[in-house]
Amino acid sequence: MNTPILNLSAYKFVTLADAAEWRGALQGQAVACRLKGTVLLAEEGINLFVAGPEAGARAFVDYLRADPRLADLAPKESWSAATPFRHMRVKVKREIIRMNQPAIRPEAGRAPSVTPQDLARWLAQGHDDAGRPVVTLDTRNAFEVDAGAFDGAIDWRLSKFSEFPAAVAAHRDELVGKTIVSYCTGGIRCEKAAIVLQQAGLDAVYQLEGGILKYFEQTDGAPGWRGHCFVFDERETLGARLEPLPVSPAA
Repeated sequence: MNTPILNLSAYKFVTLADAAEWRGALQGQAVACRLKGTVLLAEEGINLFVAGPEAGARAFVDYLRADPRLADLAPKESWSAATPFRHMRVKVKREIIRMNQPAIRPEAGRAPSVTPQDLARWLAQGHDDAGRPVVTLDTRNAFEVDAGAFDGAIDWRLSKFSEFPAAVAAHRDELVGKTIVSYCTGGIRCEKAAIVLQQAGLDAVYQLEGGILKYFEQTDGAPGWRGHCFVFDERETLGARLEPLPVSPAA
């Protein structure tokens, strides 16, 4: 299949006090690079999903990295035959991922992360390197989980991410004594989720670095993954090799 379109997803929690003032320039740059998709800006950072010709996509990343606050931005990449977005929009929001918990500030200190390779090893051996049982905790909405998830993942049937803190309070005791790996599509939700878990007094909390998309990129989904990964664009779901696939509930 011819796949000339480069899809990029990235986020960073970093103070952007000028988010509203930057919106227009960012919109103009994205359009000049022939991109479509969405960029969310907030005082707490940036979250983006864009796609377009490779040259334009890479030029846009270079533009973002020219800002010292985003110099280490590391987008996840995948390819498609067509652009899976219809418009290019840059929006200013209260949060780049809504949790309604303003005290949760990943920029001030994030939970430890586990690499895709290390998580794959833990899942294959059935425990972490300290011998503790490992559980994966899905922080996504229920319909996303239905498209695919890690085998045996904890799924609290969330309808929106802002329900996550209450779910932690209700289920905290079930997690005591286990190594908990929170995960989501690209890492942004599990970054906030892991902090909530830590604040609940759980002492072995990790977030999956780069989320499901990075796990696919570095492991092809093995071991432990079943089904597809839901994405919020016209591709609908991606397979473990980051190829667009039709929607199919996980077995």
